[in-house]
Amino acid sequence: MHYKHDELHPENSPEYKGLTVNQGVADAPIVNPYRAPRKKRRQYTADEYVAGILAGDIPLLSQAVTLVESSLPEHQETAQRVIEQCLPHAGRSIRLGITGVPGAGKSTFIEALGMYLVRSGHKLAVLAIDPSSERSKGSILGDKTRMEELSVAQNAFIRPSPSAGSLGGVARKTRESIILCEAAGFDTIFVETVGVGQSEISVHSMVDFFLLLQLTGTGDELQGIKRGIMEMADGIAINKADGQNLERARVARRQFQNALHLFPPHESGWSPEVLLCSAIEHSGIAEVWDMVERYVAFTRANGYFAHKRNSQSKYWMYETINEQLKSHFYQDPAVRALLAQEERRVLADEVSSFVAAKHLLDFYFKE
Repeated sequence: MHYKHDELHPENSPEYKGLTVNQGVADAPIVNPYRAPRKKRRQYTADEYVAGILAGDIPLLSQAVTLVESSLPEHQETAQRVIEQCLPHAGRSIRLGITGVPGAGKSTFIEALGMYLVRSGHKLAVLAIDPSSERSKGSILGDKTRMEELSVAQNAFIRPSPSAGSLGGVARKTRESIILCEAAGFDTIFVETVGVGQSEISVHSMVDFFLLLQLTGTGDELQGIKRGIMEMADGIAINKADGQNLERARVARRQFQNALHLFPPHESGWSPEVLLCSAIEHSGIAEVWDMVERYVAFTRANGYFAHKRNSQSKYWMYETINEQLKSHFYQDPAVRALLAQEERRVLADEVSSFVAAKHLLDFYFKE
């Protein structure tokens, strides 16, 4: 078949002798024409979510957590009603925060401790705070794939962190997810920090026991550990204490114990302990959990456990107010227009940063 000169392949015109371009094969459709249309997920009411959560329905719990993480106003409205109804059924778990330096083996440790608890009859939910995800828009799904055994365990629920938003927003949503998990009957909650920095403070403000996971064999064991994180820790577990590394781990334990003596005593009256463990060999795992249980019993007896929970609830009330005010300020169209103008004035050295900020705030509150 030949084409006219002005069609797709002018090379097939008689004036070009010896040239022939055959008609190509049409591209296959991107969407499989035989695939059945995808069913739209059913929208549940707040009451249906609550009934499912209280009955221990994991798929419904998972959908409710997704609702909590959503930024859509209609989703947030339903989520808040669900949380409100779940609150009377929450608060009966032990909340364990886990942080650690890169390479400390958090995923392996969480799986080892998690499987120990699940086999002991506990119901475990693993949540995460990942402030780094707001840059990459990624999540810790990799952690879920590394926890091969725990991710398929019947009484375990692993939830990657929200994939975007400020640290305050991600942390608030994690705290709300804790309430839903507790209402669903999970008696142990792990909150893992994936990023570094401020995330430790957020985790500390929503858990009962804060565990710092360390490793040895990296030179100066205390190097690179922020004093603030050491002061927050209720216990330290030195992971990978096995084989040729065991003796180095014992030396590291003495160093950490000496360092802890230099810090002011904990408000709880508890003296942080330093333990050795190996997540790979499953050694020392039971001792770590025993330390957590002893801490919980100790703080419940002296009243600090309830005091800390109350302080955390008050802290998150103020954090939510701060977050909502900040969000409302930056989303105001008039403020956004004025913001660009004031920014140009600051860069041109016409006004100071502080004067520009005052102008913006005065405008916002008078608006």
